[in-house]
Amino acid sequence: MRLSKERVRHMAESLAGRLQEEGHIELIGERKGFVEVLEQAITSELSVEDRVNAEVRQMLKAYEEQIDRGQVDYQKMFLMVKQKLVRERGIIL
Repeated sequence: MRLSKERVRHMAESLAGRLQEEGHIELIGERKGFVEVLEQAITSELSVEDRVNAEVRQMLKAYEEQIDRGQVDYQKMFLMVKQKLVRERGIIL
């Protein structure tokens, strides 16, 4: 994830305030709980690419020998596999 936890927290606070100001939501419970849920949702969405990257690295371990021998370009293969996973799963990065 490219954003710090503090930045995500600030985004969640701002979003909660704006949603409330514009009348899109009316909070019944504590605002703090709502902000924490927003923070978790933002963090989850931002970490999607990290999870895809980890999965691609795991998949490419099967081609380690070919990569080491120079038969396969790791970067090209990484991008191809990542694009395929993203397309198949309908992920928006």
